[in-house]
Amino acid sequence: MVRFSLLALSSVFFLVDPFAAIPSFIALTDGVDAGGRKRMARRATLTCFVVLSSFALAGQFIFSLFGIKLPAFEIAGGLILLLIGIDMLEAKRSPTQESTDETEEAAHKDDASIVPMGIPMLAGPGAISSVMVLVGEAQNHWQMGAVLASIAITAVASYWVLVGADRLRKILGETGIRILVRIMGLLLVALAMQFFVNGLTELGIIPR
Repeated sequence: MVRFSLLALSSVFFLVDPFAAIPSFIALTDGVDAGGRKRMARRATLTCFVVLSSFALAGQFIFSLFGIKLPAFEIAGGLILLLIGIDMLEAKRSPTQESTDETEEAAHKDDASIVPMGIPMLAGPGAISSVMVLVGEAQNHWQMGAVLASIAITAVASYWVLVGADRLRKILGETGIRILVRIMGLLLVALAMQFFVNGLTELGIIPR
């Protein structure tokens, strides 16, 4: 249970990766007062929580609806996570999480907290696929609860990271943020390979 909980929390947090969203959040909230930034951070992280929780609760239904087996989704999810992890190793956001067009469009919005901050900057395809893989691997209600708790903890942590974005940027600096992103990227690549190997093992391609 502890091992599964740590796996769930680390995979969800690394994929949401609020530290990498700090520069974009600061840019998108330029000219907004402290109260407005808190409201936007709250809406963004609440959107992230609702989206990921919805996919967690509907994961099994989606699998059965489209006839998708868990090993196939583990392999597909592993590939997505690998691509995101490689981008993070280069200290940049993956296009699946944040595209230039979306960021430029959001800069002209009065409130960009839901789109693109909440989704896809925080709750992107990688985080969604990771949550669904974890739900597929959950064998009891305790493990399902661990996945939902991981989403909640990540959302709360992301809120405080975004609220303190200016302070964290001053403390860590651009170099510090890049180092954090690279460390998370390295761990994410390892996690992606584990998902990939698990899928191949379940299919019998790799012996147990």
